Amino acid sequence: MRPAIPGTPAPDEPPPAACPGPDESPAAARPAMRRSPGFGRAGVVPAHRASGRSPTLPSQAQREVGVDGSRAQGAMRSGVVWSVLRAELDRRAQRGARELDVLDLGGGSGVSAVPLAELGHRVTVVDTSADALATLQRRAAEAGVGQRVTPVQGEVERPPAPVAETEFDLVLCHGLLEVVDDPAATLATVARAVRPGGSASVLAAGRAAAVLARALGGHPADALRALTDPAGRWGDGDGMRRRFDTEGLVALIASAGLTVEAVHGVRVVADLVPGAVLDGVPGAAEALRELEAAAAALPPYRDLAGQLHVLARR
Repeated sequence: MRPAIPGTPAPDEPPPAACPGPDESPAAARPAMRRSPGFGRAGVVPAHRASGRSPTLPSQAQREVGVDGSRAQGAMRSGVVWSVLRAELDRRAQRGARELDVLDLGGGSGVSAVPLAELGHRVTVVDTSADALATLQRRAAEAGVGQRVTPVQGEVERPPAPVAETEFDLVLCHGLLEVVDDPAATLATVARAVRPGGSASVLAAGRAAAVLARALGGHPADALRALTDPAGRWGDGDGMRRRFDTEGLVALIASAGLTVEAVHGVRVVADLVPGAVLDGVPGAAEALRELEAAAAALPPYRDLAGQLHVLARR
């Protein structure tokens, strides 16, 4: 049955072709872009990626599909997450659960919610931004799934009572742990929201990618600080509140009472391939997708990714 969310308002980019696409908080200004001789789509890389910095509070689409706005690169970046989610949805469908109740914490404008609704699931999105939720309603209506998406304005760490009192088959926590005040409390909220046998999808920023980015950018002191700082920050100018190692993220999720079933890296190599290669070499884009998929679950490559994705079960 659809979770009852009384007292809430009435009813993100489309996924890759094979499966839907996956959000952080309300959209912030797009980070500045700068030219790079070798990295990023068509030689353009977001300034935060080239320098090792992270933009403050990017949108869900920026967190999951790619801040540079490139749909091709974005598909490669988010494809791993959606392959894991699609496998989970298929597994549940094989057991007769074809219409799931999904909670998307910090789901913003619907990067994840709308594709999930298009697959026939009922999605509740909690976000602090009224503007993002309005965009969600518009996108859902345009996709013809307005009745399957319920926007709720509120804090993701302390959802409104109707949401907090409801259990869901799948809970998304994408790009939140690096920006919330208390990651452990947020994961406790996630765990409480998952009904027994249900799953949680957690996506968080990885420390190793920032270390390498600062070092390769000519800032070894910053790289050392990112490596040794408890929060994985490289300095006062770092726009990210915290980053995670694989071991630390898995332990944090387990401490919330969830059982970790799979860990994947997102953007292991996709951000490092020159755009000219993708544009000019036949078959390069498909080969890159295959490489990204192969490296995503394989240590140590997985642990070097820009983001870490964990699927856990209650």
